[in-house]
Amino acid sequence: MKISRKTASLPLAVLAATLAFGSPRADAQGLFDLLFGGGGQRFQQRERGAGVRVPYRQPRQRAVRPRAARPSNYAPKVTGPSYYDYKADALVRTNFAALSAVRATGFEPVLTGRMFREAIAGLDGFDLAAEPGIAKALADYYAANPDFIWVSGLYANGRAQEAVRVLGEADGHGLDSAEYNVAIPPASFSLDRTADRLRDLIRFEMTLSARVLRYVSDAQNGRVDPNRLSGYHDFPAKALDLSGVLKTLAHTQQVRTYLESRHPQNPEYQALRVELEALKASQENEIIVNSELLLKPGETSSELPNVLQLIARSIDEQNADGEVLARLGQSQLYADELVPVVKAAQERAGLKPDGVIGPRTVAAIAGSSRAERIEKVMLALEQLRWLPSDLGGTRVFINQPAFTASYFQGGSEKLKMRIVVGKPTNQTSFFYDEIEQVDYNPYWGVPQSILVNEMLPRLRRDPGYLDRSGYEVTDSKGRRIPSSAINWGAYGAKVPYSVRQTPSEANALGELKILFPNKHAIYMHDTPQKELFGRDMRAFSHGCVRLQQPREMAAAVLGKSVDYVVERLKQGHSSEKVTRKIPVYVAYFTAWPDSSGNVEYFADVYERDKRLKAALEKTDALRLPAGDLDPNPVSGTSSTQLVPAGYRPAVGVSGDVYMEAPRSTGQARLKP
Repeated sequence: MKISRKTASLPLAVLAATLAFGSPRADAQGLFDLLFGGGGQRFQQRERGAGVRVPYRQPRQRAVRPRAARPSNYAPKVTGPSYYDYKADALVRTNFAALSAVRATGFEPVLTGRMFREAIAGLDGFDLAAEPGIAKALADYYAANPDFIWVSGLYANGRAQEAVRVLGEADGHGLDSAEYNVAIPPASFSLDRTADRLRDLIRFEMTLSARVLRYVSDAQNGRVDPNRLSGYHDFPAKALDLSGVLKTLAHTQQVRTYLESRHPQNPEYQALRVELEALKASQENEIIVNSELLLKPGETSSELPNVLQLIARSIDEQNADGEVLARLGQSQLYADELVPVVKAAQERAGLKPDGVIGPRTVAAIAGSSRAERIEKVMLALEQLRWLPSDLGGTRVFINQPAFTASYFQGGSEKLKMRIVVGKPTNQTSFFYDEIEQVDYNPYWGVPQSILVNEMLPRLRRDPGYLDRSGYEVTDSKGRRIPSSAINWGAYGAKVPYSVRQTPSEANALGELKILFPNKHAIYMHDTPQKELFGRDMRAFSHGCVRLQQPREMAAAVLGKSVDYVVERLKQGHSSEKVTRKIPVYVAYFTAWPDSSGNVEYFADVYERDKRLKAALEKTDALRLPAGDLDPNPVSGTSSTQLVPAGYRPAVGVSGDVYMEAPRSTGQARLKP
């Protein structure tokens, strides 16, 4: 091979450039960068002729390849979604002014209407803090329906008693019962404090309604608005008629049934609730292992006995490793005899059985602490409220932290496979959609973010790169243009060309693509990089979901056989519509039940749990835990329940006991 004189002199040129410009930058990509300062960010425009660029810090004027001036809105990168500083809705004071008109008209829709009208005066000066939507719903509902829901006569009725009990059990759903706490007015009161009693009842009525509406809203939609967390969260709003909730509760005695129905109604939610209850009741003696442990055969560590104890706890008595652990379980020396035991534990945990006890092995064997698991389950319950209550019997469920995708039919898991999801710098979003199409031997349309951030620097140096690599370039009118004919240096963050990779074995999407069109441009697809499925941590993509078994998934969503998919692939590029409605959940749960209902735990690969926890803490800090109502607003002096003069007991159509308007004087006794 001959070496030209020009080529042979390159080292001297590099040396000269180094002497002239100083030491080369650490981020230099090659000789071009060394000589001219790298990519577009390190160049300056100089007013020395149209389109002429000179290197940054160039000591002498030296003409370089002329290029068109960059657009004024030039930006070196296309940025993706971001995380937000979560803002929770501040509570507002409920405005009861609309009820003043009710008090003035004397309108009495039912027998209890008069007592409600007389009690309205007790709302004067009453500070009831509530979420803006709830505060408005209270005023609107009671202005249109001026009557008690939770009070019959001068007592909290059975409907109220049941509602308060349900609110007090909110912890079982991963909620905080203190945020819904309402104290029922004491049963005893004196005749000479009738006005106080009415005041306490009307305030109890409004407070309980406000807390019930908060509970229903939280149960259905969650305490946190996920779309305020980040641009990676994308969920449609769930309609909730708050006034309608009160109207329903006013006409039913099945308060518990109704309130419980507002929570997600799927087996996964119930499995998480069962897990939460078990964790809270657990008295397990936790074994703590240093999460940064790195131990190889032949080395010693005081942490090893704890690791071995955890392995022993996870195997049954018939396991052959039990004898080895019984003899060497307290050893601090990682002897060769223990290596097969550790490898077997790694394999059971789904890890590569290399025998090295590192952080991932420790995490898999030790698992999360009880406190961490409780937190993960509570966060999972919150996240599950963002999804539809019924997930659907036929569906595809992707769990990013688990790196798995499953196909369900008739509510049963029929297919499960490993997946690759987005890198932490190119995260896969959290949303749900509906599968529409399968592409065989697909084209890959290169996203602008990849074109600008990753391809453009190379294209500025090598404009013909796309032509040689199996890509097609088209302009805004769809006309094919050779890549080498484009002055790529003229563009920054907005490139007015479309680039796609033609079908081939090297195509980034492999042989199949499964589409559920969404604004995030995320879909499921094959990949030529099969080796990545063998890794434990599989966050390597630009955001899309790579499937380990794409043919099987395509066959499942199409309702066809794998052989059918294979035959379609032989026919070249084509597309096929999915005729069934199949929801796909691109989800993010670090605690999630498997097909048997056993909850598994996963690493928080994108640290979204931490952000959700912070948002929940902000929400909790704004809410008042039922401090609006004095738990003992009336200091009754007698254990006998006294009824104000002129009122007498009556039974309404619902069976509740109430006080009929005055028709006689004196006192009467009434059991609660």
